[in-house]
Amino acid sequence: MKTPHGVQRTKNSAVRDLAYVALSVALITVCAWISIPVGPVPFTLQTLAVCLVGGVLGWKRGLAAIAVYLLMGFVGIPVFAGFRAGIPALLGPTGGYLFGFLFAVLIPALFRLIPAERRRTRFALFFAAGILGMAVCYFFGTVWFVLMYRCTVGYALVLCVLPYILPDLAKLTVSAYLTVRLEKYIK
Repeated sequence: MKTPHGVQRTKNSAVRDLAYVALSVALITVCAWISIPVGPVPFTLQTLAVCLVGGVLGWKRGLAAIAVYLLMGFVGIPVFAGFRAGIPALLGPTGGYLFGFLFAVLIPALFRLIPAERRRTRFALFFAAGILGMAVCYFFGTVWFVLMYRCTVGYALVLCVLPYILPDLAKLTVSAYLTVRLEKYIK
């Protein structure tokens, strides 16, 4: 039988989860708005936020945050890069990357479960998770771009991946550092 205190703890937990998801959606949105147009795929900070959300919140809340973010954009709330929204934004050149976030958030979330005590080890784990998450995003984005624009894989890689590798590595470094610093505070 549950005590009133136990019930309250469950309600607080649900409210906390909802708050974390909402804050994560806000973070991803702001990071999408910080955008530099450099071609069909703008440079944004979204990938930093996606890896951070997965590493700090875990797979359930992280996946929920990405799903809510995509749903908000789908219904017309301008949460995507360039303050874009709607089906045209989801079907545009960045659509594959947006859908790739659903899978990219899971990798840091799963790496969160690997037991390691030292900060350097945790940092290395989250950095490696970020690289794998980015590889997933690159895969979805490249396949999407090739299918949408009927171009070669090489052309898509040169246009949509190669210019982003070094900036993404910098973002993953920041994301891994922040994840290690914040994970102990997020329940």
